[in-house]
Amino acid sequence: MAVIHKLYMPLISASHSSFFCKPSISLNTSNYKSRLFGTTFSRIHTHRTPLPTLSRRLFLPSVSGLWDALAGGNSAREAVLAIRRGMLLFRQGDVFGSLVEFDKAIELDPRQKAYLWQRGLTLYYLDRFEEGAEQFRLDVAQNPNDTEESIWCFLCEAKLYGVDEPRRRFLEVGRDPRPVMRGAYNLFKDGGDPEKLVTAFSNGREHEYFYASLYAGLYHEAQVCV
Repeated sequence: MAVIHKLYMPLISASHSSFFCKPSISLNTSNYKSRLFGTTFSRIHTHRTPLPTLSRRLFLPSVSGLWDALAGGNSAREAVLAIRRGMLLFRQGDVFGSLVEFDKAIELDPRQKAYLWQRGLTLYYLDRFEEGAEQFRLDVAQNPNDTEESIWCFLCEAKLYGVDEPRRRFLEVGRDPRPVMRGAYNLFKDGGDPEKLVTAFSNGREHEYFYASLYAGLYHEAQVCV
C-alpha cells in the first residue's frame, strides 16, 4: 500500500516540502546562463551604435529554442510523460509495463535515471533486486536525505545476501524530520524489535501508524529473505 501511496505523489513540484514529492530531474542552468548571456550583455554595453529593435514575434521562437536546448526539448517532456505512464501502470497492477515506461524515460532523457526511485520499487516487485539496489543507491547519491530509499536499498540487498551484509553497507542519510521514519530507519540500520515501532505510534496520527506497520512488516519480510 505504501508503494501505491508514494506513487500518487506529484512527480515534479516547485516546493518539495509542500508536496513531499521526488523531483524528476535537477538541472542547474547557471553555468549555461553565464556562457550564453554574459558575453552578449558585455558587448551590448560597450557597443557604440544603437542596436536594432527586434520584433517580439522573431524573438520568442529563439527564446523557445534556447530553452528547449537547455531543458532537453521534446525528449525531456516525453520522458516525463513516460514516467507518469509508468506510475499509472504500476497502480493498475501492470508492474512489468511500468518498468518498460521507466526505461523508455531513461532512453529519452538519461538524466532521469538518477532520480527514478519509482523504477527501484518496480524492480523490487519484479524480483530484480540487484538492479533495484543500484537504482536506490543512485537516488540516495543525488538526495542524501532520502530515508525511504535507503531502506528500500536494504530490502533489495537483503533479498540477495541476507540482512548482515546490507546492514554493514547501509546507506546513511540525513536526519528525517518525521519521527516514524527516524524510527524505521534506525530499525533497519541497527536491528531491533519491529513491534516496538508499531506500538510507539499506535496512538499517533493515522499516517504514522500506517508507516510504522508497513515498515515493521517489511522488516519481518527481510529477516526471512535468505
